[in-house]
Amino acid sequence: MDSIGNILEKNTIVVQDAALKTGFIQLPNFILTDKKLSAYAKLSYALLLSYAWQKDSCFPGQERMSNDLGVSRQYLSKALKELQDSNYISVERRGLNKTNVYTILSIQARWEKHKKKLGKTP
Repeated sequence: MDSIGNILEKNTIVVQDAALKTGFIQLPNFILTDKKLSAYAKLSYALLLSYAWQKDSCFPGQERMSNDLGVSRQYLSKALKELQDSNYISVERRGLNKTNVYTILSIQARWEKHKKKLGKTP
């Protein structure tokens, strides 16, 4: 499978910056603009997506996640709790010294409801 940098170059977009060729993450606008979520929760969601899209699934530890985001484990825990309470993710605790399993939940039903509020048809 080609890297994102190779795909972009093959499709007439030239990426000169080597750092950009390592990939990027997209965050759905629906989540980006959810006023009920803190910025830390939105970044944590994006990080979970990034991990999962690298290999279809992954099991990051909270220490790795907090280091990658540059925040304390306390901030990360609050952000993950926010995402869980808002039904964006579910968390399965596997036990002492084991990483949690994070499941990114479907947002389709919430999106449809949101579109109806805005007066848009599906």
